[in-house]
Amino acid sequence: MQIDILTLFPEMFKGPLSESIVNRAIEKGLISVELINFRDFCHDKNKQVDDYPYGGSYGMIIKPEPIFEAIDYIKNKRKNLIKGKEFPIIYLTPQGEKYNQNIAKELCQEDYIILICGHYKDIDYRVREHLVNREISIGDYVLSGGELPAMIIIDSITRLLKGVLTHIESAETDSFQDKLLDCPYYTRPREYRGYKVPDILLSGNHKKILEWQENKKIEHTKKIQGGLN
Repeated sequence: MQIDILTLFPEMFKGPLSESIVNRAIEKGLISVELINFRDFCHDKNKQVDDYPYGGSYGMIIKPEPIFEAIDYIKNKRKNLIKGKEFPIIYLTPQGEKYNQNIAKELCQEDYIILICGHYKDIDYRVREHLVNREISIGDYVLSGGELPAMIIIDSITRLLKGVLTHIESAETDSFQDKLLDCPYYTRPREYRGYKVPDILLSGNHKKILEWQENKKIEHTKKIQGGLN
């Protein structure tokens, strides 16, 4: 999978891309991530990416030119990968659809994704009208930019790729995979400071253990989410 990220702050990605599961996937060649600073596509001497909004408002708006030109550059560079096919060009915005595990499973099937990290008040709407084909929000709150949401999306889809986790079953049994939150897990020692592992998990009765786990999933989901959809 190829992931290209348009950002004004590529340095923010150094840690997340060089550690843990994402770095393992990169080293295995299962994903490749390129950071494109769209400020490089500004033509004025100050490399200004933003300007005041028409109509009057507080805040600054990212201009359309650097985004359009960066996308043109990327499409030309990836033409052998794209081969005329449509692919996700995702703008990360609080106004987008709420990100969830189902979207992560959709995106992990793609060969190529572009993530656009906005900043300031917003991005010129012509980018959203004529370039972007999907808008995603990670929650009902506002961040200073799209870099953190991009990192979250990369992490969540990478761990679903075959060959990334030692046991893919670990990802397949995570919370939200079956619309339920996950059940509790315990490990050694069997007793610690007087707190014991539930007897059922030590019983060796796999049918009963699965029933217990399923009941705990339902119980936890009802408690946290206030019910099941």
